[in-house]
Amino acid sequence: MNGLNVSKRTIGVDFTASEEARVQLWAPEAKEVELLIPGKNKTVSLTCKEQGYWMAETNHLQPGDLYYFELDGKKQLPDPASLSQPDDVLGASQALDISSFKWEDGSWQHFPLKEYISYEIHIGTFTSEGTFAAAEKKLDYLVDLGITAVEIMPVAQFSGSRNWGYDGVYPFCVQHSYGGAQGLQSFVNACHIKGLAVILDVVYNHIGPEGNHLAEFGPYFTEKYRTPWGNAINFDDAWCDGVRKFFIENALMWFRDFHIDALRMDAVHAIKDFSPTHILQEIRQEVDLLMQQTGRKHYLIVELDLNDTRFINPLSKLGYGMDAQWIDEFHHALRVTSGQEKTGYYSDFEAIESLAKSYQDAYVYDGAFSEHRKKVFGIKTENPGEQFVVFSQNHDHVGNRMLGERTSQLVSFEMQKLLAGAVLVSPYLPMLFMGEEYGEKNPFQYFVSHKDPELAEAVRKGRREEFKAFHIEGEAPDPVSEETFERSKLRWDSVDQEPHKTMLSYYKKLIALRKSQSPLYVLNRKEVSVEYKKETQVIILRRQHKMQDIICLMNFSKQEQPVDVPVYASLWYKLLGSSDQEWAGPKDMPDRFSGELALTLPPESITLYSNHYE
Repeated sequence: MNGLNVSKRTIGVDFTASEEARVQLWAPEAKEVELLIPGKNKTVSLTCKEQGYWMAETNHLQPGDLYYFELDGKKQLPDPASLSQPDDVLGASQALDISSFKWEDGSWQHFPLKEYISYEIHIGTFTSEGTFAAAEKKLDYLVDLGITAVEIMPVAQFSGSRNWGYDGVYPFCVQHSYGGAQGLQSFVNACHIKGLAVILDVVYNHIGPEGNHLAEFGPYFTEKYRTPWGNAINFDDAWCDGVRKFFIENALMWFRDFHIDALRMDAVHAIKDFSPTHILQEIRQEVDLLMQQTGRKHYLIVELDLNDTRFINPLSKLGYGMDAQWIDEFHHALRVTSGQEKTGYYSDFEAIESLAKSYQDAYVYDGAFSEHRKKVFGIKTENPGEQFVVFSQNHDHVGNRMLGERTSQLVSFEMQKLLAGAVLVSPYLPMLFMGEEYGEKNPFQYFVSHKDPELAEAVRKGRREEFKAFHIEGEAPDPVSEETFERSKLRWDSVDQEPHKTMLSYYKKLIALRKSQSPLYVLNRKEVSVEYKKETQVIILRRQHKMQDIICLMNFSKQEQPVDVPVYASLWYKLLGSSDQEWAGPKDMPDRFSGELALTLPPESITLYSNHYE
């Protein structure tokens, strides 16, 4: 009874061609289950099948109707697999026929993961309106920037209208204030028409606190483990089969019914599962079956705070089969190298040296002793560059600062350009955080809209405690205040003003080079070499492909620095210089120079040279 059918929904409410509702609920310890339709004053009894699944087929429930479940004659509860919560997390569920959406993306050709240049957005703060419909209007801007994939922070229904999304309590339900299921489908459809892939951030390591009814339906959680955010999800304890199916079905739904191209799974290191087949492996297997049926390609990307290639190795090599992972270590090394503080977990990273190692080896800690962790950490990786996602900013590393300052508030204009270049010349998949491409000045702060006063106060207290580890003085912005949320929205009117206009043009040039120069877009880590001088804070990154070489000269110091360029070619031609006056810099670098000559690098600059003239 718990068998999966990858071609259609088999939990929650689904509709047949004749609009008959098929209802299935997993409640293994219930003695009686009824479906209540208040608007029609109807009650439908469900029949218990195998392994705790209750089922019914009825014509009484139609698309648009509100409904509840009632277990053992007790209180009315929304559907755990609800697709719509128009009256927030405590209200009734709404029946939807998500198969009724008219897709226009039939000609969409999903491209290889190695071509991803991602752009992370939070729907609520990406535009002033905070909806999918408003975000659709910005897609031409992203295409013009050179982005190939839009990554959406979690949209599972949460309490209220303000949240990062990691407090979602209905994994199948798209946040109503953003535009709901149809709003997301329309957004994905529009992205595909414009040639953009869509990555959706999902959370399979915990469920948010307010409106979380899962435990009342069954043993969705286990006391065997804990996560930093509460009880761990039950992937390997008694009755775990129903829980596993619930989340596997969720992954399949996004791909099949919403045409999502890739999932980014939040903090998978916090998923505890000692089953013979890890839940991530099983998701991989079922997604592979779906791809065989549909012919569409889908990727699984994980946020992983473990330097463990088991997660990204293929199933054939006894791995979990994830296609790629975020590597925060690149960010940490880049941040410290740019001169920012070495507090908390940043204390493990050395300026220049750690960044050079990340360029060469992906993981900074690949079997070395971590002073912050007080243990040897990580293993070496030879996995290809397209399995690693890198960035200079993301929602976590901006929003988890006490004041939510973006890089534009922490470093100089010249350093911002250097950081952008450092990411986009890496042999990995680059990701931008919304607004960084024009130097957005508004912060991105942590915000929630919990209605429970005790929970709201607990969140405030938790934020204060969190910053003690970083020895930060002062008071964190109130995460419950609407002002904190409004303050975090992008200021699109600044895009056409200086220096934002120049920064945007610079990003466009960098991305265009990334796409057009084969040494940059071919992510063969064997064709990467790095030299560095810690005393001068200079890194020379060499990218090769076939007969073309590109050297990336990065000076992270605040002084001019001489550099001896290795003689890979008799003549070098400039592709880009961040210090050039074209980009409001202090000094034009030579358009060409002999490989036997020394160069002087401007402070906080990156210059790219190629041995091919174009």
